[in-house]
Amino acid sequence: MIDDVSIETELSPTERTTIRRGRARARTERSDLVDVLAAARICHLGVVVDGSVRVLPTVFAVDHDGPDRGGTLYVHGSVAARSLVDAPNGEICVTVTVLDGLVLARSAFHHSMNYRSAIVYGRPRMVVDDEERVRALAAIVDQVVEGRSEHLRAHTRKELAATAVLALPLYEASVKARTGDPADDERDVEAGGVWAGVVPVRDDFAEPTRAADVDAGIPVPEHVLALVRQG
Repeated sequence: MIDDVSIETELSPTERTTIRRGRARARTERSDLVDVLAAARICHLGVVVDGSVRVLPTVFAVDHDGPDRGGTLYVHGSVAARSLVDAPNGEICVTVTVLDGLVLARSAFHHSMNYRSAIVYGRPRMVVDDEERVRALAAIVDQVVEGRSEHLRAHTRKELAATAVLALPLYEASVKARTGDPADDERDVEAGGVWAGVVPVRDDFAEPTRAADVDAGIPVPEHVLALVRQG
């Protein structure tokens, strides 16, 4: 068991989060987890429903000061979704990957990708407190476009009744990352004749297009323009 001080700075060294393959790519600082989660806009939720494993892409949000151990990761969906309704009955995992580059080597064997990835394990809880649900849903919107939630109307009772929100503790997590050039064999380097290197990958946002039913006099808001400038 690690103490509370270590939880704030180090990732939890549990059986599930101990990286055995590719140990050199393991990251042990909680700041690495914060970095990966901040950079991503989509996660994959792994859950068992009726004995069958389902892995579902979904949006998410993080509150590092949330009420759960190590902070809280939130996902949401329809109250009719079995993957969410049944999730608190067992363990789940959430995976996040950020692709940073295509690593092109001199041999097929050494082709790779530069990336940052995180896996969070645990037993989630269904969020039932109304205030926490509203905060979580706002955070999910802001994970996609920073600052978007403050420009939206409030949720209706009908919308909240139709939405399920899961909270997963951020305590039990692992992080891996790869950076740098291809790891070519020395003989391939000496042989020469083949280009090798890294093609960087980044988010690139194009100019926003106005919805057909939006008044032409309404300008594109600054928080949307800021997103485009990032690209």
